[in-house]
Amino acid sequence: MPDKAAADLSDLLEISHKFGSDPEQVLAGGGNTSYKKDGVLYIKGSGTALATIEPAGFVRMDRAKLAAMWDEKYPADEDDREKEVLADMMAARLPGEEQKRPSVETLLHDMFEQPLVLHVHPSMVNGLTCATGGRVAVSRMFPGAVWVEATKPGYILALRCKELLGEYKRAHGKFPDLVFLENHGVFYAGDTAEEIGEAVERVMGTIRANIKFVPDASLAATDTARAAKFATVIRMLFMRESGRAVVKYNAQASAVELCASDEAFEPLVKPFSPDHIVYCRAKPLWIPADADNDDLEKRFDGYVSKYKYTPKIIAFEGFGYFACGLTKKEADIASVVFYDAVKIAVYSRNFGGYRPLPDELTEFIIGWEVESYRQGVALKPDASKRLQGKIALITGGAQGFGHGLADQMAAQGAYVAIADINGEGAAAAAAELNAKYGAGRAAAITANVTDEAEVAAMFDKCALEYGGLDLFVNNAGIVRAGGIEEIDKKAFETVTAVNYTAYFVCVKHAVAIMKLQREYDPEYMADIIEINSKSGLSGSNKNFAYSGGKFGGIGLTQSFALELAPFGIKVNAICPGNFLDGPLWSDPDHGLFVQYLKAGKVPGAHNVQDVRKFYESRVPLGRGCEVRDVARALFYIVEQEYETGQAVPVTGGQVMLR
Repeated sequence: MPDKAAADLSDLLEISHKFGSDPEQVLAGGGNTSYKKDGVLYIKGSGTALATIEPAGFVRMDRAKLAAMWDEKYPADEDDREKEVLADMMAARLPGEEQKRPSVETLLHDMFEQPLVLHVHPSMVNGLTCATGGRVAVSRMFPGAVWVEATKPGYILALRCKELLGEYKRAHGKFPDLVFLENHGVFYAGDTAEEIGEAVERVMGTIRANIKFVPDASLAATDTARAAKFATVIRMLFMRESGRAVVKYNAQASAVELCASDEAFEPLVKPFSPDHIVYCRAKPLWIPADADNDDLEKRFDGYVSKYKYTPKIIAFEGFGYFACGLTKKEADIASVVFYDAVKIAVYSRNFGGYRPLPDELTEFIIGWEVESYRQGVALKPDASKRLQGKIALITGGAQGFGHGLADQMAAQGAYVAIADINGEGAAAAAAELNAKYGAGRAAAITANVTDEAEVAAMFDKCALEYGGLDLFVNNAGIVRAGGIEEIDKKAFETVTAVNYTAYFVCVKHAVAIMKLQREYDPEYMADIIEINSKSGLSGSNKNFAYSGGKFGGIGLTQSFALELAPFGIKVNAICPGNFLDGPLWSDPDHGLFVQYLKAGKVPGAHNVQDVRKFYESRVPLGRGCEVRDVARALFYIVEQEYETGQAVPVTGGQVMLR
């Protein structure tokens, strides 16, 4: 039988990508992998994600220098000891690696004799390691594994593992290939990527065969309208402390079940592992079912006063929980990691019940510099941009002008809820922006703006996803061109319902969120922007249904501006010229070029090109309006603080204000 091929760097990349991209194995970009060869340890750098790591993401370490650390006499004082250990570990980096920071578990990885090591924290595995009967269950299911009791991370954990792995080798003549760390996760060690993969499958399969209690990830039925208000208040309270915030609501069934009462929530009061402390704080804030907004504020302020930091997780009795962060990424990670705690609590029922981290370890990890660095790298905020951190909702955002504006807003740092009656189109647009600007940058909402119930739900969904609303862009619109005798009453009412009435309905529900935000910050300002048209400034021949609705939209804009100014809500309109390259105009079947040609709106026109040339000739600057032109007007409107009730023309000079 031929010998097994030796592992190489490709094996390291294989296990990193395979298990790093599996949400059952890794969350929040965590987990670690390593590879040893020729006196060099390749270890994942802090703050990098296994799923996408490339060779340059690993830190090359001198194994001889790492081995020498075991002979050092480090101080008894914890802070001094960890500082010296960190300094020595940094000194073990090979030349050229000075800008990288190796994993805190470098010494642990280095002590294994096997060339490949994978360390992950699956919630199903941690249902074992965070259970009162976990050690007994592991010895029964995995008799060849080593169990390491809960130990302070860093050098102390490495020392304890060295002791236990040494005992194992003396007893068995080899190093173990499976190590369970209480309240921490599991280490796999092997000679090849194939061996590691088989070990993972064996462990996960064995645990599945021994459980009957499993988490329920389906969404529970909750009062989403009330939850949306809570999310809005939480964000504003968080912003008092940090200046910006995003809030994410989680109502997965198991989370709601564990938030059913004080007693049910008990397993989540204390953290299960270091990751839960790093990303979710050591303690969540609990809010009872009968609390109102004032109670929420008092409890939030009391938490900050007691712990000297803001809560990352706010759990509501009967509702589930809200995750908070400076950015969407931070809030989403906190939400995912806390739901991991929910899953661990459920899985632990199979093995005697939950066992949180000992208080001593929790206090140690809270102040541990290494974990603070890891969190800071992973959650580094974006650079400042024109709409940095603002939450925007745009209707009609699946295509055309709306899609283009959503892209421009996201590029300038906004979180964008893309609402459209075309749900698939909205989802595709959001996916495109997330791929382009980062996960969570955009969210899709299916909504018919002529249906008030759907409009109300649309704004609730935005608040539940992001925590509020800073900018509403009323962009949805339709055109039905034709002369007075050609357009019937139904078509007229359809155009009016979308272009005029829906503007009112959307503003009605948008301002409910914006006014609530103002209650918690008297200086807070929000924006409502209607994407109107040059046809709202000047009549449009054989296009009266559209033009009339747009004229009315400017009347609404000015009236809303007067009413909402005391609440810090600016209301303005942008009146673009003809977007000749968008689907509204250029659609070959229903576009305005075709409609205007058929309606005879352009005398002497024989084809759509004639119609296009006619409209271009009417613009002093010689071209149609483009998305970037309107986006610049939008940014100006948001940035200035002393203008409301205006209709800003962006027409290339075709329409000039008098």
